Amino acid sequence: MDEVDSSIWTEKYRPKNFEDVVGQDEIIKKVRNLTKSLNIPHMLFAGPPGTGKSTLALITVRELFGKTWRDNYLELNASDERGIDVVRQKVKDFARTKALGNVPFKIIFLDEADALTREAQQALRRTMENYTSTCRFIMSCNYSSKVIDPIQSRCLIFRFKLLEKKDIEKRVKIIAEQEKLDINDDAIEVLYEVSEGDFRRVINLLQASSSISPSITAELINTLSSSARPSDIKVVLEYSLSGDFLKAKDKLLDIMLRESIAGTDIIKSIQKEIWNLNIEPDLKVRLTEKTGEIEFRMVEGSDEFIQLEALLASFVLAGMGK
Repeated sequence: MDEVDSSIWTEKYRPKNFEDVVGQDEIIKKVRNLTKSLNIPHMLFAGPPGTGKSTLALITVRELFGKTWRDNYLELNASDERGIDVVRQKVKDFARTKALGNVPFKIIFLDEADALTREAQQALRRTMENYTSTCRFIMSCNYSSKVIDPIQSRCLIFRFKLLEKKDIEKRVKIIAEQEKLDINDDAIEVLYEVSEGDFRRVINLLQASSSISPSITAELINTLSSSARPSDIKVVLEYSLSGDFLKAKDKLLDIMLRESIAGTDIIKSIQKEIWNLNIEPDLKVRLTEKTGEIEFRMVEGSDEFIQLEALLASFVLAGMGK
């Protein structure tokens, strides 16, 4: 889920117009054309966090209404206000009043719409029908499957994708120039890997790093990101595949205690590093399958370290050909 972000830089470097949004070219083109026509439909923005959904909604509203955008715009976070009363009171009260200015409708932005209860979504679909002449809805969610079909069928759906390295690099260099930061290519690579395409996380890491030093290095970002270094995870995997279970276990325990890294984060790092190992593809597939099984057990509440030990034991057996 998208979280309310306290980062000063998050707002400071939020794109202010369509040209500044990166990584969603096709979506930007379509939304821009709809905005120019002054006749946008209900829209559903679906995709991972930190990819520009809320930003694009805000840009659309500002382009539509200009200086009066605050008078014609209501933003609600459905994860905080998720019950049917919100739809019956706040949403309806705002939707039934006429817009100010040349645009004949207002905009209601429902962030994290997939957090709305099913009853609230049922009430919302009727509101969307009844007040179409005076109000348009823009909804954002991480999982469109959690939004009921009647709402999806009333919306134009745009699916956002994770940002690529080139998109993140472009924005990072702009921030580094304005904040007078020295950042090298290795640091940008680590930022991309740690963020997994979530640009809000990139900005938070940059802001935290800059408060320590104006010279941003890969080591500094790794320290702040609370994720295991790929080189350390690689050592663990090499020990286990070579049959040395005790060294693999001790190294893993050292990583978890020294860096205070959660087991679920270790699992993600292991899953990524498996594909960088110099082993047969079919073995990589078997190890990945086992990693998924262990991750499921951990999510269900099993002891993290015991499950990770079991994973290393299975890697040792796989290295022996068993």
